[in-house]
Amino acid sequence: MKGKILEILRKEGDLISGETLSNIIGVSRVAIWKHIRRLQELGYSIESRPKGYQLKKDMDFLFSWEFPDHQKKIHYFPKASSTMEIAMDLARKKCPDFTVVIAGAQKKGRGRLKRVWLSEQGGLYFTVILRPKIPPALCPKINFGASLCLAQNLREMYGLDAGVKWPNDILVQGKKISGMLSQMDAEVDQVNCLNIGIGLNVNNDPTAKEPNASSLKILLGRQCSRKRILTAFLNSFENWMKDPDLETVIDEWKKYTITINQRVKIITTNSVFEGIAVDVDHNGALLLQLENKTIKTVTFGDCFHQ
Repeated sequence: MKGKILEILRKEGDLISGETLSNIIGVSRVAIWKHIRRLQELGYSIESRPKGYQLKKDMDFLFSWEFPDHQKKIHYFPKASSTMEIAMDLARKKCPDFTVVIAGAQKKGRGRLKRVWLSEQGGLYFTVILRPKIPPALCPKINFGASLCLAQNLREMYGLDAGVKWPNDILVQGKKISGMLSQMDAEVDQVNCLNIGIGLNVNNDPTAKEPNASSLKILLGRQCSRKRILTAFLNSFENWMKDPDLETVIDEWKKYTITINQRVKIITTNSVFEGIAVDVDHNGALLLQLENKTIKTVTFGDCFHQ
């Protein structure tokens, strides 16, 4: 109901009476008033007058009704410990494929290798729950598909030269704006769920604590719509997931990578490697040329360009 009311207010632009809203939606004027009041309490700038209602300013909210194509599968929290934690709990309770958990801010945002992902207000933080019917060994390729979709979205929407850093970070002008973390629950030959968590710096400023990071607002010099970005990503990624081309996704991803031919440092849970990133193989592993010219295959870890 809230989504329908907002859709009409946005389309109308001007003052619209409660009676007109009531007739269009097919509910009582009292019901319209109650929903309008609730929207106002949530922060929507809706002006109430004797002759009706008017949306004075469209806000960048992430409530489920702001995503009509995905509304039934979206869980929004103004503040959460971690979208990944909530997503795993929902997945174990048999939530449907492509359920999405969104947080306005996270108290314990997670990066790779148990690092903290700064998750202050203004950023975009979400986890997508997938139930792909593929062997567990192929799941890393879906991560590459997700980062590819997001990089393409940012390029098309904002004209940014968004590049992907192995394994799944997104950088612009050498600064990190997005990170990705995945968590899988699987048996020997069956994936129960693959949860992909993404953090994107949009209107927040992480530079005080992360000088090598940036945000869309810093890069573009203006506020950006998190709702618009998330809508574009969910649409493109869901469309890709309907028939994921796992044979070619690595080659497509490599068209946008900024890691190959770079000197890098790879940090894993118990080791550190340095060398030249010469390629990414068909499974998504980084091929690292060490100082002695041997090639090491790196399947996981955090990558730092040097």
